[in-house]
Amino acid sequence: MNIFSYYEAKIQKAVQQLITQDVLSKDIRLQNVSVEPPRDPDHGDVATNIAMVLSKQAKMNPRDLAAKIADIIHQDKFIEKIDIAGPGFINLVLKNEIWYEVAEAIHKLGKTYGRSNIGNEEVVNVEYVSANPTGPMHVGHCRGAVFGDALANLLEFAGFKVTREYYINDAGAQVDVLARSAYLRYREALGENIGDIPEGLYPGDYLIPVGKQIAEDYGASLLNKEEEEWLPIVRTIAIDANMELIKQDLAALNITHDVFFSERSLLSGETDQVAETIEWLQDEKLVYHGRLSPPKGKMPEDWEDREQLLFKSKNFGDDVDRALMKADGSYTYFAADIAYHKNKYDRGFKKMINVWGADHGGYIKRMQSAINALTANQGKLDVKICQLVNLLRAGQPIKMSKRAGTYVTLREVVDEVGSDVTRFIMLYRKNDAVLDFDFDAVLEQSRENPVFYVQYAHARIYSVFRNAADVFEDLDIESLKAVNIKFQCLDSKEEINLIKKLAEFPRTIEAAALNHEVHRIAFYIYELASEFHSLWNRGKELPQLRFINSKDRLLTEARLALILNVATIIASGLEILGVKPKLTME
Repeated sequence: MNIFSYYEAKIQKAVQQLITQDVLSKDIRLQNVSVEPPRDPDHGDVATNIAMVLSKQAKMNPRDLAAKIADIIHQDKFIEKIDIAGPGFINLVLKNEIWYEVAEAIHKLGKTYGRSNIGNEEVVNVEYVSANPTGPMHVGHCRGAVFGDALANLLEFAGFKVTREYYINDAGAQVDVLARSAYLRYREALGENIGDIPEGLYPGDYLIPVGKQIAEDYGASLLNKEEEEWLPIVRTIAIDANMELIKQDLAALNITHDVFFSERSLLSGETDQVAETIEWLQDEKLVYHGRLSPPKGKMPEDWEDREQLLFKSKNFGDDVDRALMKADGSYTYFAADIAYHKNKYDRGFKKMINVWGADHGGYIKRMQSAINALTANQGKLDVKICQLVNLLRAGQPIKMSKRAGTYVTLREVVDEVGSDVTRFIMLYRKNDAVLDFDFDAVLEQSRENPVFYVQYAHARIYSVFRNAADVFEDLDIESLKAVNIKFQCLDSKEEINLIKKLAEFPRTIEAAALNHEVHRIAFYIYELASEFHSLWNRGKELPQLRFINSKDRLLTEARLALILNVATIIASGLEILGVKPKLTME
């Protein structure tokens, strides 16, 4: 039961009644109308801004319009009181009966409570990680990987049909540098003293086993070949080895993808898809030969004032038109990316979400303009930027990794604190805000550590059931699920407030899914855990609020069912985040 959707429907029905009465016109628009918990709980249980949103269209004073809407909806059986506040907010105070219905719904539905059909089975492509296959993933990749995976989980929970995709950047200069770096390690494996790794090559130790593999497979046969002969061989082996390394790192975070799409396949398949895409753009008169104005500020060293093939990116929302070909005749990264996204659209994905790193913010407009052009505005691309992660230990920055050579790897983080802690902390902050990840702080057992505080709430609830079995031998979680619970036994303010928090879960799911904001789920279950811990502590102060009452089985069943509902929602939230809920705390 989503009480906010319930009252949204009631309010919309009231608007339709006012249209019938000619109080409002038929073309009234309901965009930007919200039905949500008021910021101050003292104002009520449900608040809506509908009167203020519609007042200008209706040419009415918002408070007068609010009064007309209130007159219609006040007949609802669950409404105890309606207040019109400030410039025209409508605040509803609800009877306890609706909270008992919410508690009963969660008790019956279990983990299906909160699931939504707002996605309506719409297909969505979520592309995330897409790290260059040139070495182990670093902690920045870790944040994007966790965010993308959790976002896919959230969208599925909200009724979307999701494909998880990884774009392998296996074409371009960076993989040729990888091949040369691996070739150096190959020479080392054959006994040559290679000395210090030259500047411009990848220095990490992770390429040592790649060099050994090449030596085992080819012996010394590559030493006498020209680079143009050995480079494609070494490049393929190095890319495959690094992709296997990346997949192992992702598996450590319980992350899988449905599709691994190779950039090189755009160029080396039956047709050159990049060339085909450019030809399509030419046919649509969306490209031209021209000169770009020099960029503002400091002039890049590689700037060339020359005539080149340009995509009419400005026509579709970008700041400038964009080049599709380099001076040497090869494609720009942008041209390949256009072809890749056309491939996505041709595969049936009108809705696309890309998770990118902090340094890609300037690339968003041009890519969205390309999607608009390719799809005649039928496709939509949302880009979520994951900001930097600062690694700390006791507040001090952590030095770089010896294994990678230049950065701390994803695997080093997971190996130290575990997958669950890593995932929760990475998601307990909005993706576009810089994150401080302190190895000491994330392992603390305190309220200030959100992952501990949430897990502790879940484990505490299960400990209550173990204690209940000592009082009522036949009472356990499974038997409780089969009982008709008398939730009306719950009448304390603390218990009702806990149910009210549970009632927010379906709305939180829908808002988070529609806005692609996974942190809302992490915040919500932390707040729910806090409400539970508060009730637990009140029970220590006031014996009448304790969960187990040896003299009143019905009350005990109601309270145990209530906290089981809390555990159910915490578990659902954690599973969306990709975190396994704990039954006990070590």
